Formats: sequence, C-alpha cells, structure tokens
Amino acid sequence: MGMTISEKILAHAAGVAQTKAGEILWVKVDGAMMDDILGPRVEISEKMAELAAKVWDPSKVTIVSDHYTPPANAKQAEIVKFTREWAEKHSVANYFEFAGPCHQVMVEEGRIGPGQVFVGTDSHTCTYGALSAFSTGIGSTEMLGVLSTGEIWLKVPQSIRISFSGKLPDLVMAKDVALRTIGAVGHNGATYKAMEFCGSTIRDMEMDERLCIANMAVEAGAKNGIMPYDAVTKAYLDQIHAPAGTVFESDVDAEYIQSLEFNAEELEPLCACPHEVDNVTEIRKVGKVAIHQAYIGSCTGGRYHDLKLAAELLHGRKIAKGTRLLISPASRKIWEQCAKDGILTQLSESGATILASSCGACLGIHSGAIGAGEVCVSATNRNFIGRMGSKDAQVYLASPLSVAASAVTGFLTDPREL
Repeated sequence: MGMTISEKILAHAAGVAQTKAGEILWVKVDGAMMDDILGPRVEISEKMAELAAKVWDPSKVTIVSDHYTPPANAKQAEIVKFTREWAEKHSVANYFEFAGPCHQVMVEEGRIGPGQVFVGTDSHTCTYGALSAFSTGIGSTEMLGVLSTGEIWLKVPQSIRISFSGKLPDLVMAKDVALRTIGAVGHNGATYKAMEFCGSTIRDMEMDERLCIANMAVEAGAKNGIMPYDAVTKAYLDQIHAPAGTVFESDVDAEYIQSLEFNAEELEPLCACPHEVDNVTEIRKVGKVAIHQAYIGSCTGGRYHDLKLAAELLHGRKIAKGTRLLISPASRKIWEQCAKDGILTQLSESGATILASSCGACLGIHSGAIGAGEVCVSATNRNFIGRMGSKDAQVYLASPLSVAASAVTGFLTDPREL
C-alpha cells in the first residue's frame, strides 16, 4: 500500500521506511515555534528549570511575540518582557517582536522547508502545510519535551483528500475555498486527520492564498493541512531563501479515509455565521445584517494579496458612516511593502484605520476589540463566542473582499454587489 505526503514525512522523520495511519512514531522535529501567549511563561520555563534541562538546539527554535504586541497594559508588557528575556537566556537567536503574527513571520523568514516536521504552541501552526511541510499545534507540556529532546511522539493521522478543480469566479478568494471545505467537513469532521488539498484550483493559486487555506485546516479539527510541492512552492521558497527540504508526493495507491471533490467554478462569496466556523452559507442568503466593525488582518487574511485586492475594491469608495474598517497587515514586511506600493494610502483614503501587525484584534485582547451588541465581519479564522471581545457580540467570517464590500455598505455584503 502506498503512502500519503503526511505519512511519508512522518516516516522519514522517524527513520522508518514505511508507516500507516494509526501507528505511533517517535519523530525528530526540524523546528519548534512558540509565541508569547502560550510560550515559555506557561509551564515551560518553570519545568525546564526543575529538570535542569537545556534547549536541545536553539538554532531550531523560533519565538515570536505577537499576541501581546504592542502591549495594551502593564501585564501584557511584562509577558512580552519575560518572553524576550527567556529567549536571550536560552540563546534563541530567532526571536521576533513587532514583526507580526507568528505564522506569517515563520514563513517569510524562511524558517520552514518542504518535507520538514514543525510543531508550535499555537493551533494555526498547520499554516506551514502550504509549503508541503508537516506542521501542527501542540500544548505546552508537549513543547517542554520537544525543547528538551528535539523529539515528539505522534500518531500518524488518517488523510482526507480534498480536491478543488476549475477557475475561481471573480471576487471569490481562498477564504471562500476554506469556508466551503469546513462547511462540508464540519468543525470536528477532520479531528486528528490530515487534510490534503489538491486539484487545479490549488495549483493555480499564489502562495498567499494557499497559506490561508492551510491555516484554516484546524477549524475542521485537522491535525495538519498540507499541499503538494510544485513550481509555485519552489519559486516562493527560492524567493525567501528557505531550506530546500525534501519533497514528498502521495502515491497513486495511497489510502484516504475520505475524498471530497469540489467544482471551484460554482463557488460564491461565503461567510461563517455566529458562532461556529462551520456555520457556512452564501453571503447573499444571510439577509441584511448591519455591521459595526470590519476587520482585515491576521495570519489568515492580512497578506499582501488580501490587502491589494481590498484596496482595489475600495478605490474611489468610502466606508459607511457608523462603520469602522480596521486593517492589520500580516507582518511588518507586508506593512512596509503595502506602504511602498501605496496600498495603505488607498485603504486609509477610503476611511480605514491602519494598525500595527499584531494578533490583538483577532482574539479580542487589544487593537480593535468589539463591545456588547456589536457585529463584526472579519477576515480572521474564528468566530467563537467572545473571540473578538464581548461575549454578547457577533462575528461573521468572510474573505478580505467581502469584508471590504461590507465596510462600504455598512451591511454584510456580497462583493459582487459592488
């Protein structure tokens, strides 16, 4: 029996020739990532001191302070300070602060290559699967073991093959592809499974779009999301000087627990309605929902391609009175490139407020939290109760284009209406 990409990567990392779904493997990791919110301060620092343990290889560890930057209060500032000092104490040179959300920073800093195994203390570590790596989120206790030994045990996940074929219609984005998938699979339909995305639609996407889809895999419960290596992957990795890695392909006789086929040409702009990511429907069917805030940003929807398309849609238009549009580029590098290309100016002229590159608004801890009774349409990845602020608020998830269109009308809006 053949193997899937995910199975081959884990077998290689475990030093075995063959594996299959359900087996337990001791795997050597190629890299580990921690952020400030679930990083050294949560159990890791104290337990490593108790064990007199040292970081197995500081060069393979990356730490990003992104959730609490810029700090909104003294407590957040102390957390960032602790994280910064811990990285220095343990000789972790790859420490980033004010650089943007960790997953975008990890990718654009060339920290990941194809065929590698990466773990991180954030559920959206699955983002790196767009580079054909096996990447997954883990807890602090698991990270303690990884930091001390460079290894982790993993159960080989079953794989779901998800194929999108055909050309995406105008004003339909990768976020709509992700939501269509999650709506079909369900919020727990892929629990501890690998979601393998393929098909002509995926092959035609640039890396910014692919990263969005891989990022959202965990919203269906997936252990990881992954995409085949191709010319787009190679060109992107060459551009950012990332490791060459090892390229693996799924065998033609690989075993999948499920195969889903979608015609991308039938897709419409979608949204996930409160309060579940799999509560997905076409925006045009939702009805007239007034919004108070529109947000484009995060490791899901704040990349250069997202902001460029949003600026083009907003060109010559103003956001609706009583509606605020917040923009947070997915990294400092994206912020600078969008500033250089005039994209931030276009967005600002439409009435948008440009924020620092941060995770703050995505989980409602600073830089754009919403109040009781407010409605937000967001290009982020979660719309759980209280996710972006008050537990009495509502969050709709949509593509950056749909968010921009909604900001113009003041209501949840299909961008095709503009």
